[in-house]
Amino acid sequence: MVPIYVIGAGGIVNDAHLPAYRLAGYEVAGIYDKDLSKATATAARFAIPHVFDSLQQLIQHAPGNAIYDVALPATAMLQVLQQLPEKANVLLQKPMGNNLEEAQEILTITRQKQQRAGVNFQLRYAPFIKAARELINAGTIGELCDIEVNVNVYTPWHLWDFLYQSPRVEILYHSIHYIDLVRSFFGNPTGILAKTTKHPSMPQLASVRSNIIMDYGDWLRANILTNHGHNFGLHNQHAYVKFEGTKGAIKATLGSLINYPHGIPDRFEYIQLTEGQPAEWQTVAIEGSWFPHAFVGSMEQMMLAVEGKIAKPDNSVEDAIYTMECVEQAYKSNV
Repeated sequence: MVPIYVIGAGGIVNDAHLPAYRLAGYEVAGIYDKDLSKATATAARFAIPHVFDSLQQLIQHAPGNAIYDVALPATAMLQVLQQLPEKANVLLQKPMGNNLEEAQEILTITRQKQQRAGVNFQLRYAPFIKAARELINAGTIGELCDIEVNVNVYTPWHLWDFLYQSPRVEILYHSIHYIDLVRSFFGNPTGILAKTTKHPSMPQLASVRSNIIMDYGDWLRANILTNHGHNFGLHNQHAYVKFEGTKGAIKATLGSLINYPHGIPDRFEYIQLTEGQPAEWQTVAIEGSWFPHAFVGSMEQMMLAVEGKIAKPDNSVEDAIYTMECVEQAYKSNV
């Protein structure tokens, strides 16, 4: 078993990373956080055998095939990568830096140090996305021609204090997942049109609402619409990804985002047009959700690459740089 060494013991580690690794049966061998009490508490909660006083101590303990799970703010990524060994296996928490310039620096460092690095764009591995991809690949809905993401929820941004100092919020820390998801189906767009806006009830935050159009020419449509300020009860909150093809459609409700952090159950529906028969939507039970199950997929890609079963992880920095380019283009469009 390839051992995992976690760097960071914040909320995302406790709520998503480690629960996912426990579900998958992955071995977490050690953890480090600059706040030793947080690392110690997390280790006790998840039965992690080693808590380290420093990053260097963790590195010295880790074997050559270890995967470093770096779950730190984007501002800390470059410094940590510079300290990790050459040819290290690294899974970086998204985003890949605060902007494209930092993302390019991260890519350069991983290339120079020959590090096998992936980025935790985990939505593409969520159970409902995997189910949708299987239906699409099987031709169930015909030729995919339309992807729409629509999120109208209330998000308690105060749970992430660092965002109040960030010049970029909604696209960089949330809609980036949807941009990456669209890319995983349609490839890289020819352009991005976007507008991201503040909200009167959240004036301290840079932006909490976004409209994003990813340009794929005249025959494919990719739209992302998000509003995190709908604080009017659950009745009209919604969050979904919809795929439309020439012969049918798929709609996946993202229950994790509604009534956050408690969430509601996901819902997965699809419809297939059959000549001579009435079209009816079918609901399919999907095991697992975005949190924490999608995080299994991100780490699985790293595991498969380390074990030599695939050439490189699907979520490699070489691929993630294109998602960061799309994010940068979205902000440039937002003028």
